Amino acid sequence: MIVTDFSTAQIAALTTSQVAGLSTAQFAALSTAQIAALTTNQVVALSTAQVVALSTANARALTTSQIAALQTADLAALSSANLRSLSTAQIAALTTAQVVALSTAQVAGLSTANVGGLTTAQ
Repeated sequence: MIVTDFSTAQIAALTTSQVAGLSTAQFAALSTAQIAALTTNQVVALSTAQVVALSTANARALTTSQIAALQTADLAALSSANLRSLSTAQIAALTTAQVVALSTAQVAGLSTANVGGLTTAQ
């Protein structure tokens, strides 16, 4: 069995070490449902390379809790296209540290809807 054949329950049951041990190719091949099934502890354990490997569809599949759990450096490594693909709820879930870590190019690449999703607390 390959990881893309795992059910969402099986994905959620993986240890953080097992998730961190997935190659970027394996991680990039996960479905949007499998990405959404990751626990916040599993998201914290992701490497920057794994986060960068997210497709825009998979980035959009992240829950607001998962977005908030992303390491600041990992979020700062996301492409502008991935950031632009996030919903306003996902943008609102960003922590202050995550927003501060965004590069000028990433901020410039945000859509009007993305910017509208930012809160005054961010």
